[in-house]
Amino acid sequence: MSFSKFVGLAAGAVLAVGASQGIAPSTAQAQTIRAVMHSDLKIIDPIWTTAYIVRNHGYMIYDTLFSVDANQKVHPQMVDKYEISADKLTYTFTLRDGLLWHDGAPVTSEDCISSIKRWGARDTMGQKLMSYVDKLEAVNEKTFKLVLKASYGLVLETLGKPSSNVPFMMPKRVADGNPMEQISDTTGSGPFVFNKDEWKPGEKTVYVKNTKYKPRSEPPSGVAGGKVVKVDRVEWVAIPDGQTAVNALLNGEVDLIEGPKHDLYPVLKKDRNITFFNWNQLGNQYVLRFNHLHPPFNNQKIRQAAMLAIGQEEYLQAVIGDPEFYKVCGAMFVCGSPLADEPKDGILVKPNIEKAKALLKEAGYDGTPAVLMQSTDLDVLTNLAPVAKAQLERIGMKVDMQSMDWQTLVARRTKKDAPAAGGWNAFLTSWVSVDILNPISTAYLNSACDKAPFGWPCDEVMEKMRDEYARETDAAKQKELAAKIQARALEYGTYAWVGQWYGSGVHRKGVIDGWLAAPAPVFWNMTKKGS
Repeated sequence: MSFSKFVGLAAGAVLAVGASQGIAPSTAQAQTIRAVMHSDLKIIDPIWTTAYIVRNHGYMIYDTLFSVDANQKVHPQMVDKYEISADKLTYTFTLRDGLLWHDGAPVTSEDCISSIKRWGARDTMGQKLMSYVDKLEAVNEKTFKLVLKASYGLVLETLGKPSSNVPFMMPKRVADGNPMEQISDTTGSGPFVFNKDEWKPGEKTVYVKNTKYKPRSEPPSGVAGGKVVKVDRVEWVAIPDGQTAVNALLNGEVDLIEGPKHDLYPVLKKDRNITFFNWNQLGNQYVLRFNHLHPPFNNQKIRQAAMLAIGQEEYLQAVIGDPEFYKVCGAMFVCGSPLADEPKDGILVKPNIEKAKALLKEAGYDGTPAVLMQSTDLDVLTNLAPVAKAQLERIGMKVDMQSMDWQTLVARRTKKDAPAAGGWNAFLTSWVSVDILNPISTAYLNSACDKAPFGWPCDEVMEKMRDEYARETDAAKQKELAAKIQARALEYGTYAWVGQWYGSGVHRKGVIDGWLAAPAPVFWNMTKKGS
């Protein structure tokens, strides 16, 4: 693969889409950051999917009511001020002055209410919050109320959720659509504008500075504070081959790589013109997701057997390789976090093959093949599925591993069809740690049947436990409840967590500056020397 075809296309040209869109004017010296992201952008609705590349896209063009700083503390973002009633059942939010959609229309309370409802229909944290909401109502153009049916301890934390799915605000006309269908209108109010005319999946994605955006006055921290855009244009250049991407960086043809392959770190470290930056300091966790609707994983004992087959080190060695960048950890809520609790029996850390085989026999496993989806174009995922296949076959299961690119997997995992009809039985993915630090934010713990994320576990016991956690405000009791929820997930076989890993972004030294540590790679505050 040659990078040269991208260079001519990316040489500082900014399409004049018009001042009404708040786009920086085209200039020969436009400051353009060229970045290689972990995946190509093919889906543009960050509420419809949890895929991180789409979350990253969301942060470019949308804004949020609340956000979290580098210490995970919640701060107002689009909100100017808020009040909580004495009984803690009514939250009143007033929007900041000067908030505009990219088409120049003002952001209103009705826009935000519709956006919350659309996001709350799909996101696991949003669903839990909305189950406590009595009503959302506009007071005037800039002020609205959220009224609860019962006290809920995570209102602001939910509205400030920093990663998938992020409660991005959209115009009412967009948010009022069916939440189960993808949007095509990308009008936001965020710091960048998506240049849809230049979007070429498989080649590049283009964002330009929103000249009408009014940042907050506070310094940026995490995804909170002032989102000051200091360049005219950002291009995400699609280079699926890791070595080609690194060569492009070393040659100065791109400016940064979100996450290079771990086995290429030594090459990058040898070049004095390259700087490593750990933007996701909490790291990540790999997970194996079961489809609870179809055989064989509609059987609880078979899910338990699959979990007993797991040895985390095999996954981590196959993908990351260097122990400096991974951690074997039996804790659902991430080792090193306040709610971390490692099971005493070593489940998920060390396999118990004989017990797994016995459970399969007890479950009456009839040899039904498990359709295991493998992502082939993301280096941090590609080798996971072959490990899962080997571990499941070791206990006597049959596995049909089907390979596809990540975006195809993302689309297919939403299908409830039987595996023989284009559905699936299992896949592996990765969560940034900030997504899984408690039982409400951890999407795959949602066990509300059809309302649960793909995989669709249906466990009334789990949902009651999660409700109990959501109402609790005492930290010690929260930790105790979290441990019980983890035990229930292992008993029910909700999903399996298969190890923690860490990575780093890289950029050209002396060229890129101002990259922020945050749950997602963000491009505000970033500067570039030269054009």
